[in-house]
Amino acid sequence: MWRATGKKWRPCGAGFRPNPQPARKPKLPSAAANPHKPAPKEPVSARMSKKQFVLDYCRAQKLDRVAEGELRAIRSELERQLGPRGKTSLAYLASVLRAAGYRVEYEDRYSGPVLPEPYAARLKGVLEFHDLGSAERSLLKLDAIYRDYHSAADAVGAKWVYALVKWGKQRAQSLAANPRVGAEKRIEKQEIARWFQVWLETPDLLADWLALRKSSDEFRALFGDASKTGE
Repeated sequence: MWRATGKKWRPCGAGFRPNPQPARKPKLPSAAANPHKPAPKEPVSARMSKKQFVLDYCRAQKLDRVAEGELRAIRSELERQLGPRGKTSLAYLASVLRAAGYRVEYEDRYSGPVLPEPYAARLKGVLEFHDLGSAERSLLKLDAIYRDYHSAADAVGAKWVYALVKWGKQRAQSLAANPRVGAEKRIEKQEIARWFQVWLETPDLLADWLALRKSSDEFRALFGDASKTGE
């Protein structure tokens, strides 16, 4: 049997089944439509700086002495908690913890030797080489301290002065080889590393050698008036 539906004829009868309309899903209110729903909180690790994380970690672990093993554990936890933002070097961690007063037993060309007391107090801040003048003054001070220890038969103190100058030479060489450092600064650091090496090999000749070096034509061509250094 057929029946008219508008302008079309459709069959009807026992065999006819109308097409069911799919049930519509109710719309859920959006977050904007629900002002009472709190916004998702940002993880604490996303707001924390690397430095703060390191200090909080050490306090939680109750560390007072930090060696290389502890530094590696801190770095692993830092990367786990902060992701790519947490990647850092052991030297950075060592410097942060030393500045916070922790005893850090770790050495490399960036962080320098760990001096015990009473030598640490006397030698703190003596090594400087941000320019030629500070490098010369620093070397002369270290040389005087070295002679004091030598006169007092303090072999341990003399050893730590030597270690400090050696690290200064290595650090200056590293800066001289770093392409990210300006060309003029790299030449200067190379010169400073040479001064340190002279002291390490022949400390008694440093003052005379420096005077001759600064008066040379090569030095003046590179750095100008030699009399300005060491003042």
